[in-house]
Amino acid sequence: MAPTLFPTASQLESLQRILHAAQYAAAKHAQQRRKGATAEPYVNHLLEVARLVSDALEEPDPNLVIAALLHDVVEDAGVTRADLVTEFNEDVASLVMEVTDDKSLPKQERKRLQVEHAPHKTVRAQVIKLADKISNLRAMLVSPPESWDVRRRREYVVWAEQVVAGLTAPSPLLMKEFRRLHAELLELFPES
Repeated sequence: MAPTLFPTASQLESLQRILHAAQYAAAKHAQQRRKGATAEPYVNHLLEVARLVSDALEEPDPNLVIAALLHDVVEDAGVTRADLVTEFNEDVASLVMEVTDDKSLPKQERKRLQVEHAPHKTVRAQVIKLADKISNLRAMLVSPPESWDVRRRREYVVWAEQVVAGLTAPSPLLMKEFRRLHAELLELFPES
């Protein structure tokens, strides 16, 4: 049977929902830039995380891709869980909240909690968390924050590995990429 040239109604709806989430995320993060020297638009990070998530899927999961696009809107853009439920759905809101840090806590406490909570995340949230760490390591490789010295960069790479090590069901495809980047960055930022 020849493949159809036109998507099914369900495929079209999924595509429209994903594009809506991309547009929503871009609007919410419009004034935000990455911390790196190139100060790229933050939406590039969101798209990269969503692409990594999409590439790791064995079966279509539009809500997971949507949550990947929106994974920072609560932390960084003042969006609430209720907003996400209204704009998208309960599943997307739950996934986003599962990977959202409590910004009212000090940064070191948020980092500690990411390590502590990693083993308790659902498998789907673990995919987003791992894709997010990969995107951050890639950024560290090509455009690290200018104000971070080699020691601070290495600390981030080591901490990211601590978070990822706690994941109980990481995607093998994403894990392979994370390990490659992690090794490359540890060489680039040696212990002093």
